[in-house]
Amino acid sequence: MGEGDLAAYKSVAREQNAWICFADESGQSLRPLRGRTWARRGQTPIVCVTGKGSGRVSLAGLVCVKPGQRSRLIYRAVAYHGRKGEKKGIGITDLQSLLRSAHHLLGGPIVLVWDNLNAHVGPTMRTFIDAHDDWLTVFRLPAYAPELNPVERSMGQFEGQADQPGPTQCPFTGPRDLRRCLGLIGTA
Repeated sequence: MGEGDLAAYKSVAREQNAWICFADESGQSLRPLRGRTWARRGQTPIVCVTGKGSGRVSLAGLVCVKPGQRSRLIYRAVAYHGRKGEKKGIGITDLQSLLRSAHHLLGGPIVLVWDNLNAHVGPTMRTFIDAHDDWLTVFRLPAYAPELNPVERSMGQFEGQADQPGPTQCPFTGPRDLRRCLGLIGTA
């Protein structure tokens, strides 16, 4: 992929007076962190840990930019606690809903830049993109190029922050705590 191909979304966005939106999905386990312990010399410490997970939080986000406008972070979160009939994560319909919401919130056309996840290139999403080609233009990033997507950095901070023990830890139990966590890592 040449350099001209990589930046083609910029000229398309300028021609359409559109928002450039970078998209990504991520997940984080809600299982508690393994802690450290101590014991007297010669005494083996015993740490009780349950084998059952306590669920996970899945997150899909868009970082939206447009010259002359403030940038926006639009996201959807789904918490899964292992209950019967509960959604396990972000699905294709959730991605479609996120894109519709972004179009409504931004009030203009969108040039979407995202990776080659199966949900992004499947027939259901292709039908959705074709049905909304009046306001949605899609560009795909090359395989294994997370450095080209600014949302990857935000999601990486989100995941890394939740894994770090200490006073800056971002303990969350579901989507309600997500805004506070994103504020702690400086992306909200």
